[in-house]
Amino acid sequence: MTASTILLDIEGTTTPIDFVYKVLFPYARAHVGDFLARHADDEEVRAAAFELLAERAKDEGQPQSPSSAPGRLDESRLETVATYARRLIDEDRKLTPLKTIQGRIWEEGYRRGELKGQVFPDVERNLRRWREEGRTTCIYSSGSVLAQKLLFANTEAGDLTELIEDFFDTKVGHKTDPLSYLKIAELLPRRPAEVLFVSDVVAELDAAAGAGFQTRLCVRPGNHPQPDTHAHAKIRTLDEVKTEGV
Repeated sequence: MTASTILLDIEGTTTPIDFVYKVLFPYARAHVGDFLARHADDEEVRAAAFELLAERAKDEGQPQSPSSAPGRLDESRLETVATYARRLIDEDRKLTPLKTIQGRIWEEGYRRGELKGQVFPDVERNLRRWREEGRTTCIYSSGSVLAQKLLFANTEAGDLTELIEDFFDTKVGHKTDPLSYLKIAELLPRRPAEVLFVSDVVAELDAAAGAGFQTRLCVRPGNHPQPDTHAHAKIRTLDEVKTEGV
């Protein structure tokens, strides 16, 4: 069946892994302390910070302490959140509150011209090709929707967000959970079999296939090695998602 919707991962699929690990993550790590101090009264930032404090207590096997109960972000709490956020960044933890804070930090970086989104050369032409073929393209990444939109709005090829129908993040669920893909299909709305998910991670593709999605494993230079035992066809560029079928 020809897919009517192409659902793309970002890291290792549309964007070099090095951009994430060597540009975006270090930028967030370097700025998180200052960012939290400047935005301690911001409702979204405060909520994310207290979610991280609660998660930290769980990590340490402790009940939620008074210091992690919602309230004011005093200097001690701010330092605790910043230190924990740096640790999570180093561990590449896929926590929604961390991704919220990272997205807000990157927003400032893009606005100041200190960050520029990177995509592989084949991305723009295929986004345009799929639109001409009558297909829709969506993004599903562990990065926040804000971070996704910022990346695609600030590429060297220009603003590509007009070519993307919708963006999904971990608010719909984790990328290794088949239920996340069923929820995306419902939100689009599409039958699962009409959606092709492209990712560089076999565990994500397994989850998507479990939900009835079509899948392709994207093999790019610099991507992390994947298990050899899987049933997903490989592509090396998005050009291989052909008009007549996938």
